Amino acid sequence: MSSEESDPPPLMDLIDKDGWFHEYGTLWPGQAMSLKVERVIDHHRTKFQDLLVFESTHYGTVLVLDGVIQVTQRDEFSYQEMIAHLPLFAHPSPKRVLVIGGGDGGVLREVCRHPLVEEAVLCEIDGDVCAAAKAHMPFVACGFDDPRVKVHIMDGFEFMKNNPGTFDVIITDSSDPVGPAKVLFETPFYDAMHDALAPGGIVCTQGECAWLHLDLIRPLIDSISGKYDSVEYAYTTIPTYPSGQIGHIIATKGRGPCRVPARKPTEELQQVLRYYSPEIHDAAFVLPQFAKRAIFG
Repeated sequence: MSSEESDPPPLMDLIDKDGWFHEYGTLWPGQAMSLKVERVIDHHRTKFQDLLVFESTHYGTVLVLDGVIQVTQRDEFSYQEMIAHLPLFAHPSPKRVLVIGGGDGGVLREVCRHPLVEEAVLCEIDGDVCAAAKAHMPFVACGFDDPRVKVHIMDGFEFMKNNPGTFDVIITDSSDPVGPAKVLFETPFYDAMHDALAPGGIVCTQGECAWLHLDLIRPLIDSISGKYDSVEYAYTTIPTYPSGQIGHIIATKGRGPCRVPARKPTEELQQVLRYYSPEIHDAAFVLPQFAKRAIFG
């Protein structure tokens, strides 16, 4: 039976008899994240993955793909703001922005806070993710409402190959390197991003967790360092991601590092943001010594 025709796993495999969702994963062995479920909103198999949306007792609406938490209403802003604003505020004039993945719309929401952006393009391979967000998660799906947004339901790799030298900033908001997202953590994908960047461009990608995935992070950074002019690693805290932390790989084409922002939020925007600030921008690149040694030697 093809993945398109298969049924989703039974809810009992995701939510126990006492109403708790447990996130187990091969990439974080021996630990799990649990959330109390108020009610299940949507559960089905898409063309690519299992999709679950539920209302939790304390974290609001939750999006889960293949058993892994992607978005919770309570803490999503920390990830969305940082993966978007680190590269966007590091760029002096980001006019064309590409988001790979990010089908919930949260990264688009943050990209569109920048008036300099003239076009925000989203490439999401799984249209069901976009549909679920629009139906059940308006707090992130509002990102689709901006007239500068263009959405392509297709493979981002293929889209970039057809648009060389085009984008000032490329943001890859991917799930973990298993299933359909595995290709997004491989060197050819970073080569494609480099080719799709305009001169002076910046890429920012989901970079896994320094507490769990140094064996993935270091080889990837080593493999792309010869292609990009600078490669850096920053991180964000977020309670419902494994070990409460997620990293960002930030790389540039034809320009230097991104630790010092080229621009700052207006006072009005800073009042809206809940995580990002110029001070957090700088601090995000300060790694604990174990991570700094393991990633950069």
